[in-house]
Amino acid sequence: MELLNQNIILYLAAYLIAGIPFGYLLAKKFAGVDIKNEGSGNIGATNVLRVVKEQNPSLAKKLGAATLFLDAVKGIVVILVAKMLGAPESVLWTIAVLAVVGHCFSAFLFFEGGKGVATGFGVFLVMMPIPALIAIAVWLGASKGLKISSLSSLIGLIAFIIASYVIYPEVPGIGSHAPIWIIAFIIFYKHIPNIIRLFNKEEGRL
Repeated sequence: MELLNQNIILYLAAYLIAGIPFGYLLAKKFAGVDIKNEGSGNIGATNVLRVVKEQNPSLAKKLGAATLFLDAVKGIVVILVAKMLGAPESVLWTIAVLAVVGHCFSAFLFFEGGKGVATGFGVFLVMMPIPALIAIAVWLGASKGLKISSLSSLIGLIAFIIASYVIYPEVPGIGSHAPIWIIAFIIFYKHIPNIIRLFNKEEGRL
């Protein structure tokens, strides 16, 4: 019963901590901008960068980088705590999924949120470091070449999925890639508007 209670606390913590809208808070505090009503309306680093850049390019880079970092870290913290408490892989993967859910459907924003890329890559970095590093390298290369944030993120995600199957044909501790596919589905779902704009050749560049 005590272990069950511990897991429930970790699950709630993962969802709530990941739901903290750092992009929204940083842009509001330091740039006086409500990014939910500006640009794409997204609370992620890309929209923070684009919106604040119109006022202060230097500040935009700092806030964009801070948002990216904090969105990734909030997906990592609870997993690391759970690891220290000896939680099994199944619990860690559940926490990973709930962290992405929390960011994308935040209780603090009436169940709206970001697209889950930074938080997703954050949890992947803890759970599967090598595939995550490969995906991040692919994402950086695509970003530099394409200059389209959404497409680069999706390419990086696909690279992670492929690398995870190559390096881990069976995911340690759970034997299934199901949590990875759930996270990927959420991220792709949140990118549907971007995908539509890509097909219509209307997606903005960085």
